[in-house]
Amino acid sequence: MLSVLGAISHPRVQLKNPYLVDPAGGIHVLPGTGGITYNVAVGDSAFAVVGDHVEPGVSITLDEGERGGQSLGALSVLTCIGNEARVTSGAAANARGVVTGKHGGVEHVLIDFPRATLEKLAIGDHVQIKAFGQGLALDDLPDVQVMNLDPDLLQKMGIVRGKGGLVVPVTHVIPSSIMGSGIGSRHSWSGDYDIQCAVEGAIERHKLHDLRLGDVIAIRDADCRFGRSIRMGALSIGVVVHASCVLSGHGPGVTVVMTTVKKVIAPKITRGANIARYLGLGRFTRSAAGRRGPRR
Repeated sequence: MLSVLGAISHPRVQLKNPYLVDPAGGIHVLPGTGGITYNVAVGDSAFAVVGDHVEPGVSITLDEGERGGQSLGALSVLTCIGNEARVTSGAAANARGVVTGKHGGVEHVLIDFPRATLEKLAIGDHVQIKAFGQGLALDDLPDVQVMNLDPDLLQKMGIVRGKGGLVVPVTHVIPSSIMGSGIGSRHSWSGDYDIQCAVEGAIERHKLHDLRLGDVIAIRDADCRFGRSIRMGALSIGVVVHASCVLSGHGPGVTVVMTTVKKVIAPKITRGANIARYLGLGRFTRSAAGRRGPRR
């Protein structure tokens, strides 16, 4: 368990060319990544947000001067979903939160804080994380590569041993053929890759209309051991970390937490397989159990 530190990022919009062009040629100007997102939380719909890759809760990264260095690598790679975060500066100092995902490209680590904490936070405030989980191995299942997953969260995910391997509760099972941005040579120990929702009929065919931020999903024929690639018979488990996007090749982002090329993981469709439920945060905070709808 090792400390890593980041600062709440400022949202970014191109000043002279803020336009996003969708696959049909439509032009959009939308809020996007970074900053403090007050009205989108883990547990919300991945599609109901009007925005571009909107990140729930708080987004942290490092200053521009360190973005290409090993300090950023430590923050982006060593942090795991479920890790504890603590504010170390500003009006919300000592407030606690939980890591809910990692967003590649912008290199943001996403953190859920209670509503009262969000109101005290400011851009630039520092957040320290107890990074814990990378290197986690299942000794009796060496063919399953685990990554980006806090061991305590692993224990809460309802995973059981089945015949020949693990039975993992998931909300959806999708094919690797609809995965887009982020696929390729980059490793899976940081960031995410996107479900391409511009693929004609993809949402309807794979019943993704009810996909939520924080959902645990399975991706068939996805080998994420050495870069995110397509391999028949492989399977990866991931967490939906950011909302959808209008750009071609993009959509809700998935941070991978397990991958295998053997038939040792069996996904089990389970409606409540969401990290917000497992951890009692976001839209499913323990203090708001049973309540639904936008947080104001």
